[in-house]
Amino acid sequence: MTKVIIVDDEPLARERLKRLLLDTHYEVCAEAAGGDEALERICLHTPDIVLLDIRMPGKDGLEVAAELAQHPQPPAVIFTTAYDEYAIQAFRVRAQDYLLKPIRREDLMRALQNATQVNRAQLQNLKQEINGQDEEPAVVCRSSRGIERIKISDILYLQAEHKYVTVFHTQGETLSDQPLKELEQALNPHFLRIHRNTLINRHYIEILQRRHDGHYEVRLRGVRDALPVSRRLVTEVKQFLAQPT
Repeated sequence: MTKVIIVDDEPLARERLKRLLLDTHYEVCAEAAGGDEALERICLHTPDIVLLDIRMPGKDGLEVAAELAQHPQPPAVIFTTAYDEYAIQAFRVRAQDYLLKPIRREDLMRALQNATQVNRAQLQNLKQEINGQDEEPAVVCRSSRGIERIKISDILYLQAEHKYVTVFHTQGETLSDQPLKELEQALNPHFLRIHRNTLINRHYIEILQRRHDGHYEVRLRGVRDALPVSRRLVTEVKQFLAQPT
């Protein structure tokens, strides 16, 4: 899910935007009625996109966008306003789009799609930059703390639950909002799916064992609890472990 924060001092305007986002892959993770509140919510929730009104009490939308533009990995900003005279200023603060109220659903979807593509490109550039600076491969995760770099050799396993993936590594845990499949593609061939919601690092495997009930589980070095292996994946796991390291 792509996380969105709605910022508008009018409750009805916020409700309308939320209705337009129903049954889409965009999740409204927070709302704000003013600029200062918006910056707090953005810091707390690290959204991918901010739908931002311009005329608001306190800091206006242009001031908020100017502050966000100073961040190393800012969310994409889409202005949603009733006034057309701020368009030039909006793009000076790196807005991705400028929508005039009343906002049509097709215009909003187009703007969101464009903004999502831009943020994915930014994340990919960051991955290339990081891995270009360090010979040891790493995976880049979006988390509640921002963009985190985790060395692949430090990852023990990954486990998906609902909309999030927990990356268990030698330094602790990182909760990521990226899909498990997306993270799986970023990892090297030494990772193995043992369950529909679990990926493990082959280098930390101690043993594949059969339980009394006939089900299999894997024990990893440095992990207290055994991890269940899906019945349909047992053969694949055995074949994987039989390969030379």
